[in-house]
Amino acid sequence: MTLIHFKTNYLKKFVHSQELEQMRALTQAANEELRQGTGAGHDFRGWLDLPVDYDQAEFKRIQTAAAKIQADSDVLICIGIGGSYLGAQAAIEFLQSSFPLPSKLPKVVFCGNSLSGSYLHDLIEWLGERDFSLNVISKSGTTTETSIAFRILKRLLVKKYGEQAAAKRIYATTDRAKGALKTEAKAAGYETFVIPDDLGGRFSVLSAVGLLPIAVAGGDIKALMHGAAEARQDYAELSLSDSPYEYAVMRNILYRKGYTTELLDNFEPKLRMLGEWWKQLMGESEGKDEKGIFPASANLTTDLHSLGQYIQQGRRNLMETMLWVKQPSEDQLIPEDAENLDQLNFLAGKTMNYVNRQAFQGVVLAHTDGGVPVMTLELPDTTAKTLGYLIYFFELAVGISGYLNGINPFNQPGVEAYKRNMFGLLGKPGYENLHEDLQRRLQH
Repeated sequence: MTLIHFKTNYLKKFVHSQELEQMRALTQAANEELRQGTGAGHDFRGWLDLPVDYDQAEFKRIQTAAAKIQADSDVLICIGIGGSYLGAQAAIEFLQSSFPLPSKLPKVVFCGNSLSGSYLHDLIEWLGERDFSLNVISKSGTTTETSIAFRILKRLLVKKYGEQAAAKRIYATTDRAKGALKTEAKAAGYETFVIPDDLGGRFSVLSAVGLLPIAVAGGDIKALMHGAAEARQDYAELSLSDSPYEYAVMRNILYRKGYTTELLDNFEPKLRMLGEWWKQLMGESEGKDEKGIFPASANLTTDLHSLGQYIQQGRRNLMETMLWVKQPSEDQLIPEDAENLDQLNFLAGKTMNYVNRQAFQGVVLAHTDGGVPVMTLELPDTTAKTLGYLIYFFELAVGISGYLNGINPFNQPGVEAYKRNMFGLLGKPGYENLHEDLQRRLQH
């Protein structure tokens, strides 16, 4: 029995039963490409078996390093961009209280994911005299945003602790054998963890990339991996019912009918960053060859007071996948008020989760009536096991979906275009000719 449940019962007027069945052969072919490694990008399928084939010795080192950081640091600064931070931040927010109380656990913060000098300045000001460690995450070690932040924070760390002590507070998650960061880590004596060769960044949250910061924040990484392993087992066979396969097929059927934007909605603020991780996973995997579903996210009911009008009556190019948590970590009882000036006594004695549930169901019906296809994904809770299961669900779904749409879901050639222009404008050695050309274009 699956841990989470994908439902399509609100799609009856958008997708007919025979359409799903007619996709069966294509889905079987896509699954065989993925499982047998005959499809494009086959060298980056390590996530398929990662939940059971991960390096056990490294896993123990991650736990040991996390315990050391918890003992000697008030703050862990994770330096990385894209898949090097989105999954970890999403997991930490998913698993922690919305307003964590002061505790002995370090605060995990993220930087190196933008080029904002104000952001890094504010982080350093906030850091003050707190004890801190660094986890720099980069396969190459030359990613501009990450490398600049690491250079600045490394100098601050050395100034505070000295060269030798600072080196023991730097943890490098990088390539197994090569790259600028690997070379520096080896020379300076940083403890290193591996980004496997067969994992793209957006699929790396269940590797050391995500596991170290999650563990430092107090997340149960054993349960996280167990949940992913359970999903791997549950979805080993093709099924077009209540599965990532059905999700992949439904969104492709809808895409071909003109629903080109997908909103991932949640009804719990703790899932906000999960939407950011999902957007990279889907967008970077599928947006190629002038094809692909555009991924967006919304936090409900909050965003119904800003985006709700557009969703209800705007262009009919939207589909929605709504995440619902059946049993949130906490709840609040609504009290009775003698004066009832806010006219809420009809809710007295009920819980906020009950009200949220009715809002969720009301939104589903309203948006369906408004011409928006709605799919739902029910999670039992916000535990580490459930999160691991959900991560695997989405990873498998996008792999199948990419092959159904005739693209390589595991590369990202388009992200290099802005880097090339940025290096040219900055005058990086080797880009001199490009620099002059770009300057001319900007002047006209």
